[in-house]
Amino acid sequence: MQLFFADTLDFDLCTLTPAESHHCVKVLRLREGDTLHVTDGRGTLCRGHLVASDSNACQVAIDERMEGYGRRPWNLHVAVAPTKNADRIEWFVEKAVEIGIDAVTLLVCDHSERTTLKLDRLEKIVVSAMKQSLKAYRPQLQAAVPLRQFLEEHRSSDACKLICHCDGDRKTLQQCYTSGRDAVVLIGPEGDFSPEEIAAALQSGFAPVTLGDSRLRTETAALYATVALNFLN
Repeated sequence: MQLFFADTLDFDLCTLTPAESHHCVKVLRLREGDTLHVTDGRGTLCRGHLVASDSNACQVAIDERMEGYGRRPWNLHVAVAPTKNADRIEWFVEKAVEIGIDAVTLLVCDHSERTTLKLDRLEKIVVSAMKQSLKAYRPQLQAAVPLRQFLEEHRSSDACKLICHCDGDRKTLQQCYTSGRDAVVLIGPEGDFSPEEIAAALQSGFAPVTLGDSRLRTETAALYATVALNFLN
């Protein structure tokens, strides 16, 4: 399956973005009449055929439309502090999208060494990973917010709220999480969450969890949690 991304699939004829059109014509060398699939990242997956192989604006005639393609009955939101090395958090985002995630929020914490990332670059990684893994839902990417603001925004959430940190009394993911529930997971920076941040998270209803005896890098911990929760579901 050749999967492409389009901003909208509201009509029987859609136009690919310049970047997608270039990939379609110049890289994959598709021509008029060739079959391809297109998603809008909101759950719609369409099978169609190419009617105009323009490297700047390919046009696709929609032959079949599938709504809610690959919809999952639960939602996973990982909030993670950006790593000092931007490549590592980009790696996490790519792999998490391929495995299955619904939202990623970047956190600014007391021990953060990096507070910003290029969101436009991360968005491109998200779309590329979505297409690579043949998904029809594009995960939401949210700009960096202070941890305490994030806690306040999710104080009344009905999701299973988990904070992964290194010390103290903690339970395993299996002990805290029931399959089918929405989940919000907090992953701290290289220096871990501060004691004050952990206390604030607990007061906001987050349960402390351990990811095992190994000390994990930030991006490894975030991916570990993503894989584990997908496995439990």
